[in-house]
Amino acid sequence: MRYLKKHYGLVLVILLSFWAIKPFFIQGFFPMHDDTQVARVFEMAKVLKEGIFPVRIVPDLGYGYGYPIFNFYAPLAYYVGAAFMFLGFDALIATKIMMALGVVLAGIFMYFLAKEFFGKSGGLVAGLFYLYAPYHAVDIYVRGDVAEFWAYAFIPLAFLGFYKRNLLLGIIGLAGLILSHNLTAMMVAPFLLIVMLVAYCLTQKDKKPSVIYHSLSIIFLGLTVSAFYWVPALLEMKNTNVFSQIGGGADFHINFACLAQLWDSPWGFGGSTAGCIDGLSFKIGKLHLLLSVAVLFFVLCVRKIRKSREGSVMLFSLLGLLFSIFLTLEISKPIWETISLMAFFQYPWRFLILISFFSSLLAGSLVYLLKQFGIKPYLTALFLVFFLLFFNLKLFVPQTIFSKTAEDYTNEKTLKWTVSKISDEYLPLNFEKPMSQNDVYKGKITLKGRDTFVQKASNAVSLVGLLALIPAIILMRGKTKYEQKKR
Repeated sequence: MRYLKKHYGLVLVILLSFWAIKPFFIQGFFPMHDDTQVARVFEMAKVLKEGIFPVRIVPDLGYGYGYPIFNFYAPLAYYVGAAFMFLGFDALIATKIMMALGVVLAGIFMYFLAKEFFGKSGGLVAGLFYLYAPYHAVDIYVRGDVAEFWAYAFIPLAFLGFYKRNLLLGIIGLAGLILSHNLTAMMVAPFLLIVMLVAYCLTQKDKKPSVIYHSLSIIFLGLTVSAFYWVPALLEMKNTNVFSQIGGGADFHINFACLAQLWDSPWGFGGSTAGCIDGLSFKIGKLHLLLSVAVLFFVLCVRKIRKSREGSVMLFSLLGLLFSIFLTLEISKPIWETISLMAFFQYPWRFLILISFFSSLLAGSLVYLLKQFGIKPYLTALFLVFFLLFFNLKLFVPQTIFSKTAEDYTNEKTLKWTVSKISDEYLPLNFEKPMSQNDVYKGKITLKGRDTFVQKASNAVSLVGLLALIPAIILMRGKTKYEQKKR
């Protein structure tokens, strides 16, 4: 009972996340845009069983010729899925557990971040608003973008690590972002740098070196630990057909959201198209937006709040929210055209991931704000969570459930033809794609684990990063104890 009382916010976040992942407990599986998840988990486990690590090429995809998907596509979620296969689950159940875990982690990590500023009740509200944000439901049950919603979970942890200058949290958060979804890591990186710079500017002069040391250590070690993935992905990308993914239907010029869609747009299971009538919803969530406006009112009108640490977090979140909304709209086109790397994001509405983050953090801050006016935090939390679940539970439902087994997703025909057609952008530039299922390679591919020089070098860098992590954490703990004694 004492534990439950001390950690009631975290316990409630976990318990109340049930309705977000309930469909994963149903027999069978649901359709999604990226319907390759079970196959990828299966292939990851298959290669790991051969003693090959890190996994880069899988044998059955790429129309049966082998496919270097995990050399370019962020692998973390699939390593987790494969781990569940090693525990005895089949590929379908392992995929479901992996996906459900990624969903719940989002609420847990946001709880810890918001709790740091707004208390347990504020953490509870922020965690659940983040977990039940409409775009989170789109990623899970419409797009099936496992990589993106796993990265969604690590965003709060990365911010928490940078804010607290905690080496372990920061490295796990940053490396987790990169290894979950490199595009999300690119989107979040500028905001993390802003947090680092603000912390440096607001810190007393004698403590500024400590800020620099911890921040640069997090960046350096986070990058080195994940180097086995991102270094080859960057340097060897030119050998693939990945640039075909830029332009056409995925051209950012035709995929901006309309302002009205951010307020309300019909729920659907289709795709993104030019104009304001898309097949999927881009709404932020009316409750998320209304609470953000309420926080803006408090920040502008109450001077005492603006000068507090909590007020600084609210102001940063408000600015982050407004800038992220701006980047989803066509008015931001000059920025997209100026920064060429942004073309890889393909869809400007991807910034809904950051909009959900900032608006959820602001929702949690309202608990703290109302507490200043004598309203009990648990009452505010109860009220907000009730309305959140009332309005948003209906979004966390798949379009339908198919009566399928693991075999349906991992048989030879599905792997070598159906799944291979969905994702083939990482095949060599001059690769001639089969025109029909009859043209698929029928032989057996044997992987021998021969890495290129770049891959071997990046593996070595990651190993050095992991080894350097141990003394760095010991040193950090020693410094913390010294500073505590000094105080």
